[in-house]
Amino acid sequence: DVLSDDGLLLHPTETCYGFAVDVFNKISLGKLYRVKKMPQDKPVSILVSSFEMAKKFGVFSDLGRRLVEDFWPGPLTVMVPRTEALPDFLNSNSQYIAMRISSDDFCRGLVEFFDSPLSTTSANIHGESALYEIDERFVESEFPEVDLVVDFGEIPHKKPSTIVKVDGEKFEVVREGDILSKDIYNCVN
Repeated sequence: DVLSDDGLLLHPTETCYGFAVDVFNKISLGKLYRVKKMPQDKPVSILVSSFEMAKKFGVFSDLGRRLVEDFWPGPLTVMVPRTEALPDFLNSNSQYIAMRISSDDFCRGLVEFFDSPLSTTSANIHGESALYEIDERFVESEFPEVDLVVDFGEIPHKKPSTIVKVDGEKFEVVREGDILSKDIYNCVN
């Protein structure tokens, strides 16, 4: 209900606490950018529930398919050319969309139940440390526009997702996270 009603959700993921909004809702996306104090030209990635859903929003080459077959669900974000199914106001300055399927049961279930992609970005002020536990007073003072907090207590401190940009059969590791670059290279070679 919160996500359907212009809401912003703070929730656990397999890497840290994150923010989620409906990527088709311009009001919610605006709220996300305000809460994170994030520049408007910084793109956000999306959570999908299946490869079938991912293909609606991104163009996957054979290389992209191999990566997702090996690493999804999990902390691999794949950046691929976007399709016209995404709204123009989402990452309007980018021809690519970054997406992943979470290995966290709650995240995956949330996207499946919502039946549409959600934003995925760490729950923090842009450039600051990610959250691994919820401090109610901190959330109320720093993130006053959050509509719902899903508190799983302290979650394990993990690196962020690895981001790989794939264009045809070319790829680039944009950010190394929980999945190491060597594992990506082993998969594609």
